[in-house]
Amino acid sequence: MPVAVGPYGQTQPSCFDRVKMGFMMGFAVGMAAGCHVWHFLLIGMRGRELMGGVGKTMMQSGGTFGTFMAIGMGIRC
Repeated sequence: MPVAVGPYGQTQPSCFDRVKMGFMMGFAVGMAAGCHVWHFLLIGMRGRELMGGVGKTMMQSGGTFGTFMAIGMGIRC
């Protein structure tokens, strides 16, 4: 399939670039959604335990949502 060229000579992003961008956007949204600080405070976590729990939850939800967004962008290529 030929690469489309815009009016100023720019080219469209490759399929790999689209998948990568989908993962990054999904990771950012998942990390924001996975920040359950209030929940951890309610169950009594403080200090290092709180930071570890929040960080772990944010990374897990970011990775999961990022993977699904990357798969979705890969399907659209």
